Amino acid sequence: MKIKMKNKIICIAFLLMFIPLTLTGCLSTEERRGEAKEKDVYELSIAIDSQEDTVTGIFMNKFADLLEEKSKGRMKINRFPNSQLGGDGEITEAVQNGNIAFVVQTTAPQVSFVPEAAIFDAPMAFKNLDVARKVLDGELTEKLKEYYANKKLILLGYADQDFRVMSSNKKVEKMSDLKGIKIRTMENPNHIAFWKLVGANPTPMAWSEVYIGLQQGSIDAQENPIETIVASKVYEQQDDIILTNHILHTLCLIGSPSIINELPEELQKIIYEAADEAKVYARKMTDERNESRVKIIEDSGTKIIPFNEKLFNDMRAASEPVWKSLEEQIGKDLVNTLRSEIDKAEKELNIN
Repeated sequence: MKIKMKNKIICIAFLLMFIPLTLTGCLSTEERRGEAKEKDVYELSIAIDSQEDTVTGIFMNKFADLLEEKSKGRMKINRFPNSQLGGDGEITEAVQNGNIAFVVQTTAPQVSFVPEAAIFDAPMAFKNLDVARKVLDGELTEKLKEYYANKKLILLGYADQDFRVMSSNKKVEKMSDLKGIKIRTMENPNHIAFWKLVGANPTPMAWSEVYIGLQQGSIDAQENPIETIVASKVYEQQDDIILTNHILHTLCLIGSPSIINELPEELQKIIYEAADEAKVYARKMTDERNESRVKIIEDSGTKIIPFNEKLFNDMRAASEPVWKSLEEQIGKDLVNTLRSEIDKAEKELNIN
């Protein structure tokens, strides 16, 4: 496995040799800065593991478009969607090593590089997207930026692909209905622990096997954002989509300090401005796309079971041990910051 990963990283590095960081050639940092002129064009690369017709792809393209527009062509962005430069882990490592300038991805694969990113494994954290997005734009993200910086990564901002929700062939209206449900989950110990605590039977399974597993009845349920549920057509094999809102599906834009910090200051400023604008646009597109995808599900005959506050609160209470476990994994300070930021957001939005 290590040899395979090493070979892929070598291939990425080899490919990127033909995508020069700047047109100023292989000069030292000081020489590059000294010779930077208005006419210089900087070629930067951004990669994603996902297809372009996803919110991840939309986030990537909006950010890249803004960089080119705002810099008046001084930044040219080479885009690599659909795992062209490797999977999520390989792309993150390439960003960390300065071979790729940017990546957009969910936080799950970043935990291997920045353990504190596991804070987003905290279940039943946000009652709605308004609360979640306020938290993502607040103190929690400022603290996380320091952890990313310590690992040679620049955290540029968070968008989201709405919440992970549950689909099931068994009716779920209350906590007792979750008992024994065989639900496909990712191979994430925090996610698995959560589903066990609420009474379900979590079953890690390759995503490629989920549709057939539901069809054949080897699993009763699965959990994912609405967009993924529609894209993979798993709703065809499910009676209900339950809006449990159990985990926020974050989308994170990160950059390489060894590349960004060598750019002229005015271009660095543009990168941060473009990141802020692109995340807002990506969130808007998440909302718009969800409306159309909910209609696809409803038109198919699969029912959408609306958010149930009592079920949410019961699942939140049952999953408290996962929060305690996260305190042990990443420290109480970060978990306490998340709790306080949620309380603050709920008060500002008048949510009891």
